[in-house]
Amino acid sequence: MSVRVRRVYEPPESADGVRVLVDRLWPRGVSKAEAHIDEWPKALAPSTELRHWYHSDAGSYDEFARRYEAELAAPEAAGLLEHLRESARSGAVTLVTAVRHPEESHASVLARLLSA
Repeated sequence: MSVRVRRVYEPPESADGVRVLVDRLWPRGVSKAEAHIDEWPKALAPSTELRHWYHSDAGSYDEFARRYEAELAAPEAAGLLEHLRESARSGAVTLVTAVRHPEESHASVLARLLSA
């Protein structure tokens, strides 16, 4: 399986395979043509409440990851996650996000779950 995480502000590469935007909101300053997004499953993004909690400096990344994984157990999110797993089994999948630190974000949690 080939799953990687990239920022939407980085230019697309041929090795990206299927490019999946994993943010709930469209990133600022990037046109849809520039982003080259193939899928945008908004239900895979963390809830607004969880994002606000994490960005308020109230919690750790580990606790955020635990809570986010619990959200991903919901039926709609679980189905979308399985769809991405199937895509990753067939070829490269790039999780695209606008966050500044993808290594400590929902995108890295998704990449870990998809690679497991």
